[in-house]
Amino acid sequence: MKYGREILERALISKGYKYFINGDYNLNIIGIRNSKTENMVTNRFDDTITLSYKINGEWQYHEFDCTTDPGTHWVENVMNDKGVAILKPGQYPKSYRIGKHQGKYEALCQQNPVTVYRDNNRDDIYNLNTEKTDTGLFGINIHRATKKAGNKSTNIDKWSAGCQVIASNDDWTKFIKICKKAKDTWSNNFTYTLITSNETDKTKTWI
Repeated sequence: MKYGREILERALISKGYKYFINGDYNLNIIGIRNSKTENMVTNRFDDTITLSYKINGEWQYHEFDCTTDPGTHWVENVMNDKGVAILKPGQYPKSYRIGKHQGKYEALCQQNPVTVYRDNNRDDIYNLNTEKTDTGLFGINIHRATKKAGNKSTNIDKWSAGCQVIASNDDWTKFIKICKKAKDTWSNNFTYTLITSNETDKTKTWI
């Protein structure tokens, strides 16, 4: 375990974000971008997506290896004239719903605007320039990499042009199953929060 539920709860509260504590399957979907890479394009699944929620009043917590950044292919082969999309850290209320990623399989699909950085110089550094942001509907979905059960992707490559992508098929199966249970319990609206790993470091020493 890299982080822990309590650390993430404190991190969100310290930023003034909502952390859901009432009821069962009231999901906190939190992505953590790895600050140690110092914005290098590693083309690796070196970030983390977590789920925090309750069942019968007892906390449940899961961590999944993922990427919150685009892969090398789309950094070098930019689809949008403004530049490749890199999701900006923040909390995006009701930004996702269960739908079909590219019409193929169930995933969390963007339904409300999110904000992305635009990087257009095709080098090996993600340029997170606050003057080059774009807000809207871009298909920044939360989905899986490999479709093969038991397999786990190691290189991002074409798996992400800005999406949040879980590396392991088995992890993805668990993730979407929990999301579907939450949909049945609440509604088909999911809040996604993206923070950086150095923001969790600030809360680890709290008593």
